[in-house]
Amino acid sequence: MTNQWNSIIAQLPNPHFLQTYEWGQVKANYGWEPIYLTWSEAGFSAQTEVPGLTPASVKAAALLLRKKVLSRGFAARLCILYAPKGPLLDWSDEPLRKQVLDDLQKFARQQGAIFLKLDPDVVLGTGLPGTETDITEPGGEAVRADLSRRGWRYSDEQIQFKNTVMLEVGTSEEEMLARMKQKTRYNVRLGPKKGVTVRVGTEADWPLLYKMYAETSLRDGFVIRDENYYRTVWHLFDQAAVENQKSKMPFAEPLIAEVAGEAVAAVFLFAFAGRAYYVYGMSREKHRELMPNYLLQWEAMKWAGARGCSVYDLWGAPDVFDESDSMWGVFRFKEGLGGRVVCTLGAWDFVPNALWYGLYTQVMPRVLDMMRTAGRSRTKQGIHEGREKH
Repeated sequence: MTNQWNSIIAQLPNPHFLQTYEWGQVKANYGWEPIYLTWSEAGFSAQTEVPGLTPASVKAAALLLRKKVLSRGFAARLCILYAPKGPLLDWSDEPLRKQVLDDLQKFARQQGAIFLKLDPDVVLGTGLPGTETDITEPGGEAVRADLSRRGWRYSDEQIQFKNTVMLEVGTSEEEMLARMKQKTRYNVRLGPKKGVTVRVGTEADWPLLYKMYAETSLRDGFVIRDENYYRTVWHLFDQAAVENQKSKMPFAEPLIAEVAGEAVAAVFLFAFAGRAYYVYGMSREKHRELMPNYLLQWEAMKWAGARGCSVYDLWGAPDVFDESDSMWGVFRFKEGLGGRVVCTLGAWDFVPNALWYGLYTQVMPRVLDMMRTAGRSRTKQGIHEGREKH
């Protein structure tokens, strides 16, 4: 069934690893129920098991995640629905787009959804906004206008990055290096001269990776989940790679930069259907002057190309492209690697119940703030306990 669903979505436009069977199973471990939506010659189908359809017969699909808001009482039927980076279809096909959105809206009402959130990779523009490289995609603007006409709301809660930086990796090493900025190219070459090496990590490295990730989160001010969550993600995608042995099927692997045998930085990479993703990055303060992150990304680019990927998604760019954005420094690093900015539609909510949506959107930010504070405390405590053990 794993291969069946992934084969279905791999042949659709812009397949994404967050739409894979494995990602659905990750979320199933944390209170979400995966639902497999398909639009085929037989019509619209919504099933909790992978449908037995031939990939060629499916013209649109979505891994939809459902979570109940309350388990009892008069509001027990209420739920929230989210299709991460979905649905997958040719969004320029107006009749198909109409059919998909009509069916999604009807399904959300039938489910008693407070809202249905979508954030498909519909491109609004490429290139750095406000520069000569900025190119608007009319097709993306048409989709945005269509959603607005239908009453969808641009979401205040953007789960994924709406903007990112993409690298071409299906080319020669000389071409990839030539696209880099001169300073970046220099820093890539500095690491090996100063003793920085990069190796592929294994399951035995997961505790080390989580500890480094936790340290990075506290230093850079972002919140992460508990270690079991990442072990679940890494295990499911690592297992998928073992089972599938196909370049177009989901795959995940860590790369670790070391100096004199000591880990100083790492990335956890995902690959699916010709696209690689830099999802989790971590580093230590030690040996930063040796620029291990530059060599690490260079090795990641080669890793992606060797696994049949033509594009490497650097996973995130600023909402506002100037120094006021907290991601500006990270963006300049990614830009230096020769990346191209891609701006997408972002997350949009369909709201069958305006009253519950209003209550939910008022309460949830406060709940999330409390969860983030608690999460930071747990991360600090975990690092402290780890140091005491050693």
